[in-house]
Amino acid sequence: MTDAAVLFEERLSGAGKKVAIATLNAEKTLNSLTLEMVDLLSDQLLKWQQDDAITCVFLHGAGPKALCAGGDIQQLYQSAIGQPGGPCEYAETFFSREYRLDYLLHTYGKPIVCWGHGIVMGGGLGLMVGCSHRVVTERTRMAMPEVTIGLFPDVGGSWFLNRIPGRVGLFLALTAAQMNASDCIYTGIADRFIENAHKEAVLADLMSIDWHSDNISHGEQITAVLRGYEQRSQATKPADNVAEHYTLIQQLTDQNNFYDIVDTIIAYQSDDSWMANASAALKNGSPLSACNIVQILEKTKQMSLSEVFQFELMLATNIVRHPEFAEGVRALLIDKDKAPKWQYPSVRDVPANLLQQMMTPPWTNNPLADI
Repeated sequence: MTDAAVLFEERLSGAGKKVAIATLNAEKTLNSLTLEMVDLLSDQLLKWQQDDAITCVFLHGAGPKALCAGGDIQQLYQSAIGQPGGPCEYAETFFSREYRLDYLLHTYGKPIVCWGHGIVMGGGLGLMVGCSHRVVTERTRMAMPEVTIGLFPDVGGSWFLNRIPGRVGLFLALTAAQMNASDCIYTGIADRFIENAHKEAVLADLMSIDWHSDNISHGEQITAVLRGYEQRSQATKPADNVAEHYTLIQQLTDQNNFYDIVDTIIAYQSDDSWMANASAALKNGSPLSACNIVQILEKTKQMSLSEVFQFELMLATNIVRHPEFAEGVRALLIDKDKAPKWQYPSVRDVPANLLQQMMTPPWTNNPLADI
């Protein structure tokens, strides 16, 4: 292992081809994405996409704890507080390049196997959901916890949350509810459950494939390898949370308006720890974030993938300029007092004109207008 933020490797495989491996190499920070990591990964993926010898990419995280715990929130915090009300240049640059990377993964010309072991949150989920072959393990812990820091589920969250059955996507976004491997597969965020102990064997089998001549066939050959290991792993697959609570989630979110939905979830009491944690996260989360979550999920329902990323960039840029985000990060990650002083006591107190401002572009030309 080296000190490089992302490690890249090309291993010889069958039919004179190669398998490319990208390792997020920031184990001490749970592989949280920095701007450097985003740029390194983007540049290398573009090179591999043009290399006919590369059949597929294998994306994973260093260490046993995480694929990626999210974006570099502390750097974004410094950008936000360094220029209150100003341009927040680092934050805008980070979001713009991160979204370009995630869009590249969604539209990549070759198969990408993402090994989603351990913590997969925020920006890590943005990486994983765009890959063609998404593997989760017995220790996968996935969530979009942005409501707790004044943000919203971005990096394509508006795209995949709107495609989860029923109103589960809305519930997950509002409550930061954690998902295990079974939940990830049920919601369509992941494809296959494989025990983490099989990772090296999976890689070895990818190296031994006698590759065909086209990317579609390569994807099918990868699927065959993963299917075999999934069948061997069923005994350790965790019990579902989302599927088990689907009917209850539908009931809680079937209210006359958004405000009543929030009230109903917060008021729900149960000995069920999964639901209790979800209710508490919404209760303690940012009311402004909750409003923005509902706004963006509604407004992006009919948008294309590129339009979703453009819209998310606009909202993220506006949010980072607002003091709510800095306060949320301060309370959770800087001072760690876990007592954020949100600007509004409830969703009903958030001004309508502020919500309109959040949905108004802060610039003439969207930096992602060309994707």
